[in-house]
Amino acid sequence: MDEKIKQILEILEENAKASPEEISALTGMSVQEVSQTISKLEKSGIIRHYKAIVDWDLVGENYVYAVIGLKVTLERNLGYQAIAEKIYKYPEVRSVRLLSGDHDISLTVRGRSMKDVAFFVAEKIATLDQVQGTCTHFVLKTYKEDGVILHEPETFERLPISL
Repeated sequence: MDEKIKQILEILEENAKASPEEISALTGMSVQEVSQTISKLEKSGIIRHYKAIVDWDLVGENYVYAVIGLKVTLERNLGYQAIAEKIYKYPEVRSVRLLSGDHDISLTVRGRSMKDVAFFVAEKIATLDQVQGTCTHFVLKTYKEDGVILHEPETFERLPISL
């Protein structure tokens, strides 16, 4: 891959709001060349989507996230793609990944409550023919999301000791 294209992708991955002018200044390419390159990357599917990372806790929205490991049995002549396609269509599902190890597929799901997530897993995921078992881990706190730190580190000051 061309080094300039790689630079543009890295800049946009770090900051999707970077303007062609800013990218031009960072890469030495002309603004027009940057704009044309970004357009080609979008049309080819290399750039899939632009995204904002929202700290919903600060907004006051109480979402519950869970990471769910699935053990699956594949159907004849179908691979993992077929089960992934069934699962990623649900709006509760935020990500689907093929894994190595104890589980075959990992899901990240979002709901309004632990009960909502539990019912989603029990009624929609566990009932799929290919799913042999699930392992649900509720997310207690997210410190970093897609490379972005969500909470400032806590600082503890030592109290002075006087005699």
